[in-house]
Amino acid sequence: MPGSTLAPKRTEHDAFGPVEIAADRYWGAQTQRALGVFEIGEERFPACLIHAFGLQKIAAARANMRCGVLPAALADPIVAAAQELRDGRFDTHFPLPVWQTGSGTQTNMNANEVIANRANELLGQPLGTRSPVHPNNHVNASQSSNDSFPTVMHVVTALELRGRLLPALGELEETLQGRALAFADIAKIARTHLMDAVPMTLGQSFDTFARQVALGIDRLEATLPRLLALPQGGTAAGTGLNAPPGFDRAFCEEITALTDLPFAPNPCKFEGMASHDALLEVSGALNVLATSLLKIANDLRWLGSGPRCGLGEIQIPDDGLTSSIMPGKKNPTIAEALAQACMQVMGNHATVTLANASGSFELNVAKPVLIHNVLQSIRVLGDASRVFGQRFVAGVEADRRQLDANVRNALLAITALNPHIGYDKVARIAAMALEQGLSPREAALASGFVDADTYDRIVGRQMRDA
Repeated sequence: MPGSTLAPKRTEHDAFGPVEIAADRYWGAQTQRALGVFEIGEERFPACLIHAFGLQKIAAARANMRCGVLPAALADPIVAAAQELRDGRFDTHFPLPVWQTGSGTQTNMNANEVIANRANELLGQPLGTRSPVHPNNHVNASQSSNDSFPTVMHVVTALELRGRLLPALGELEETLQGRALAFADIAKIARTHLMDAVPMTLGQSFDTFARQVALGIDRLEATLPRLLALPQGGTAAGTGLNAPPGFDRAFCEEITALTDLPFAPNPCKFEGMASHDALLEVSGALNVLATSLLKIANDLRWLGSGPRCGLGEIQIPDDGLTSSIMPGKKNPTIAEALAQACMQVMGNHATVTLANASGSFELNVAKPVLIHNVLQSIRVLGDASRVFGQRFVAGVEADRRQLDANVRNALLAITALNPHIGYDKVARIAAMALEQGLSPREAALASGFVDADTYDRIVGRQMRDA
């Protein structure tokens, strides 16, 4: 988004000389140069990452002021400008693609330049002056892209988990539990290998789904201790060159106050910059969650298949959509959308795995693509889970007539007779029922292995206790 060639321009200078920038753009020379270099794709970072950069620059400016690096006269306008960045005012002033230097340097510099230009504007200076607030000397003071970008990666991931995904999953779990309670007394036939098995309840199916979601929440929450350790203060390679003593602690205190999350300095900043195991761990938990949600979506699609020529044991809610050729056809569209989101997350996890393995010595050089995929996974699972719970699961109803018919005709309910007459005799009853087209009860009585009272007592109790 470099702006029209006919739009007014300003000339800005950096260490490499002059560069022309659209007059109304808050980015600076380095970002403009990067626009001409990284002409790759259309993928951009989501706004949440840009907002997290605002948080990071606020915390850094305040920590620098506490450590005596920046005077209040410079720190205060930097904080004010960074707050506006956090609030979303400058989202359209981050034009660079994800496909850039593996350290994320260009996006860090984009943030430095936008904040410096806005801070100078607040001080009465025109855009592009780089004075009194300089993007490198002041906004980036005590920092490097190598420790700032991974810090932002951790901060935005923690915020997105807390603010987007975990609440959506909690709501979905509660909705599934509500359906489990509503269906607690409705008998159905279990299926193993896609074949009829023994009786259970429809409520137990939904309780299983709720348990899977609950465990997904647990796995994500278990990643937080590693995610809350920040490499900020490691600067270029992890040694802390050009950062004052105590900067890392002051930074984490400031970012904690801004986010209400207990961030702390990574005790080995080399680890936090050279590898992103904590983020891969998050992606792994997202991958497990995606497999759980895909199973749930597909089970409900199967249970609702029909309505007359499928399983038809549940009735799926009407979403108002239909076929382009078959009038009145109702499809499980929301479940299918969730399934596709899950597939995307599984692919993203493969990318994150490769990206995390792409560290060379003291620096991982696939940070942008790694965080792009982690954030997309969080976003699509959060949104899809919320829509799935609200617009699909909440409206699912049991088709009692179909369920009752299936239970009455369930051949393997006679499995309950095993302890009383033995496996082989029960197998002969099952074979007779199939060969002669008899009900399980009719075949059992015809076999002579069990009388009516015994059959009704044993098999009937299993149905009641399912």
